[in-house]
Amino acid sequence: MFTGIIEAALPLQGVVDSDGVRRLTLDLVSLPESGTIKLGDSVAINGCCLTVARLAGSVAVFEAIPETLRLTNLGKLQPRDIVNIERAMQAGARFDGHFVQGHVDGQGVVAAIDEQGGEWRVRVDCGTGFAAQCIPKGSVCIDGISLTIAELTDSNLVVAVIPHTRKVTNILSWKPGTPVNLEADLIGKYVRRQMQGGGNVTSDLLRAAGFDQA
Repeated sequence: MFTGIIEAALPLQGVVDSDGVRRLTLDLVSLPESGTIKLGDSVAINGCCLTVARLAGSVAVFEAIPETLRLTNLGKLQPRDIVNIERAMQAGARFDGHFVQGHVDGQGVVAAIDEQGGEWRVRVDCGTGFAAQCIPKGSVCIDGISLTIAELTDSNLVVAVIPHTRKVTNILSWKPGTPVNLEADLIGKYVRRQMQGGGNVTSDLLRAAGFDQA
């Protein structure tokens, strides 16, 4: 489990494709407590949960299988591209962001970036299926970053990015046409599934509890 609070934005040291598997190499020395990283640890790369498959000092190799490459932007990455990194959360640690599984739902595309009064408003074309899992002012994970949805339509969403977040993540490299990994809010997924499955959760019940503001 992750929180969407990026610990570092790092350049890829190497990318190797072999037998359908893509191996990504990163030097994690700048991560907090990097000396505690071990084989088998879970690390989110652009919001995608991967396992440390090889380790030499602080240099780690991660393996992405075809299903992962199909759903995420990892298959498009090249050496020196900047990726967002977050280690799995620790029990008892301060919890910021929101619950992020590192299980990417699919890719969106950055459609526009506008600076407005010190913030950057980023519009992402996410498709109708993903948009249906989102709510205005709800949480969304984009390339591993926990962000708040400022605007929502049937097929795209807008997030407002503060200067600090832009500075410490790969948002600096985003431009129109950039593919980004998307993960919808975990709690919202369960609520939607329950409602679709004919459970006892209804729109009236959610509205009465203050969750449905529509």
